[in-house]
Amino acid sequence: MPQSRLAARMDAIKSTAVNRVLQEIRQVEATGKNVISLMRGQPDTPTPRPIVQAAIESLRMGRTGYPDNRGELHLRQAVAEKLQRDNGLSYDPITEILVTDGATLGIYAALGSLIDSGADVLLPDPIYDAYYAPIALWRGRPISVPSTIQSGRFTIPRTTLDKLHTPQSRVLLLNSPWNPVGTVFSREELQELFEFALELDLLIISDEIYEALIYDGQPHISLASLSSAARSRTVIVNSLSKTYAMTGWRIGYCAGPAHIIQAMFLILQQSSRGPATFVQDAAAFALSTSSLRVNDMAVEYRHRRDRVVHALRDFADVAPLVPQGGLFVMLDVRRLGRPSDEIRRFLLHEAGVAVIHGAAYGPAGEGFLRISFAAGGDILEQGLDRLRNGLLRLLPG
Repeated sequence: MPQSRLAARMDAIKSTAVNRVLQEIRQVEATGKNVISLMRGQPDTPTPRPIVQAAIESLRMGRTGYPDNRGELHLRQAVAEKLQRDNGLSYDPITEILVTDGATLGIYAALGSLIDSGADVLLPDPIYDAYYAPIALWRGRPISVPSTIQSGRFTIPRTTLDKLHTPQSRVLLLNSPWNPVGTVFSREELQELFEFALELDLLIISDEIYEALIYDGQPHISLASLSSAARSRTVIVNSLSKTYAMTGWRIGYCAGPAHIIQAMFLILQQSSRGPATFVQDAAAFALSTSSLRVNDMAVEYRHRRDRVVHALRDFADVAPLVPQGGLFVMLDVRRLGRPSDEIRRFLLHEAGVAVIHGAAYGPAGEGFLRISFAAGGDILEQGLDRLRNGLLRLLPG
């Protein structure tokens, strides 16, 4: 029987870096070797018990039917209150907020509502690689904007944006804190990015999933909060995955101008009927309760970040960049003179520690490794020991 012919669009879609490396890890483990992962942005802290209890109580109340496809109204109200409280933004929960199955579906629906076939989407390089597939599915074209490193942090030069935009440019896609590099955009940087978008009449998708994990007193500023003009052309995408250690619950939300949210709602109806009702009830509870646990998590992750930086900063030929936010340290291994994927594979197969190579996130990530500190305790310590030992075997001389 001849093999079924697939749609041409599938040629542009590939597995994410994390999924490709996970498959390789399984192959290594199948040989009997033990692997410690410093790879994923999976918080090792459990979902706070009161949130779990809120879901259980919702189940007991029989909240298992179809949800409101826009999101349960009380959850949209909780999102609106959160955005006002934490970000200084006012959104109508009826028309300007949409609940989604995680931030991933929010990105998909936002792109689907904003780009036509052949439209260009500008995005920083390196960047979270799962953005590329939905751009391809909507027949858009990703335009990578190479970053530069200034004062130990990745930045996006305005001059590079000016050179790379095209007449087909439609959307600027950002995330802050910036995955994988950990930069938290300052108000001045965001203002410059917005002015660029305004001059070219671009819309902005702002992925803010790591907003609660920011360190050293650096504030999170939502681009939409800069001005009414910024709000009018920005779609905020967020979720509860990192903030409340709810990665498996698949619950997120978007906020933006009513006509864009309505378009995203139409796309959502064709992709999902929305997260389970009892999950939405738990999410509403989480957003409406004290942020004390969130602050505690940020403090813990800052300690882990500092532990990773301290463990890796005494090598002569590698250097960790100190992230301002997120769950990852970018390790500069350019002086080792090998491709980052080759180094990653050596560390996995020979040292038994899994990381992600920077080149997986774009050409500007070449020469770096992404080290996760989402896991702590013995896993982090053993992983760092293996990482150090593996790097020592790669150092020249």
